[in-house]
Amino acid sequence: MRRARQTAISVRTMAQNVYDDPAFFAEYSKLPRQVHGLDGAPEWPAIRALLPDLAGKDVVDLGCGFGWASRWMRAQGAASVLGLDLSENMIDRARASTTDSAIEYRIADLDTLVLPAGAFDLAYSALTFHYVENFGRLVRMVRAALRPGGNLVFTIEHPIYMAATHPNWIVDSDGRMTWPVNGYFREGERTTTWFVEGVRKYHRTLDTTLNTLLDAGFRLQRVVEFVPMAEQIRQMPQLAEELERPMMLLVSASL
Repeated sequence: MRRARQTAISVRTMAQNVYDDPAFFAEYSKLPRQVHGLDGAPEWPAIRALLPDLAGKDVVDLGCGFGWASRWMRAQGAASVLGLDLSENMIDRARASTTDSAIEYRIADLDTLVLPAGAFDLAYSALTFHYVENFGRLVRMVRAALRPGGNLVFTIEHPIYMAATHPNWIVDSDGRMTWPVNGYFREGERTTTWFVEGVRKYHRTLDTTLNTLLDAGFRLQRVVEFVPMAEQIRQMPQLAEELERPMMLLVSASL
C-alpha cells in the first residue's frame, strides 16, 4: 500500500492565523458545518459529485480543519490521507477526533508549503485557497505533487461574494436583498469582519482562478457555482438568500 509519509513541509509561517484566535475559534466552532461535519455543509453533495473514486488513492487535504473530509475519504477507501492546516487549534481537534493510523495531520502554511513530486493522487481543499496570497505558486506546487492522472478538487469563496469592500447585504425599498459588487477587477488583499475584525483574504477574479489552473497544466473537469437545492431550502429556509448571489465556487481539475 502506498504511503505519503515522507512529505516535506515548510515550517516558515507567513499567513494570518486567525483560527487560533480564541474569540474567533470559539464562534467558528459553533457553525453547523463544524458541529455536524459534512452533513452540516450544504455544498457537500455537490462536492462529493466532483470527487474521483478514492479506492487505494493517496490524498492530501489542504486546509483540513477538524478533519471531517480526511476521515470521510479514508472511509471511502483512500489508502492514506495527509491533512494540513495552519491552525494548531484545527490540527489538535482533528487529531483528537481521529484514531486511524492511515490519516496524518500536520501544521503547515499553504503560502510556503512544499510537497514531494508525484506523491498524491488527489489534492482536496475546502474554503481555504482564498486565504492564500500566491495562488499561482500553490497550484504549480500541487500539480508537481500529483501523479499522472491525478485530481485537484477545491472550493473557495466565489469572487463575486468576496470582491466587495463591505461584503454585506443591501436591502432596497422593496425589501429585496442585493449583494454589492465593487472593486471586482482589483485583485488582492481584502480585510473583513467575520467573528473578529481584520480577517484577511485574497480576492481573484474568476478568469484568474481558472486560467491559473490551465496555465499550470491542469484540465478543467467541472466548475460549479453552488446553489442550494429546493429540498435544502425547505429544511433550512435561511439558505434561500443563496439564490441571490453565488457564495461558493467549486472546481474539479485533472492532469
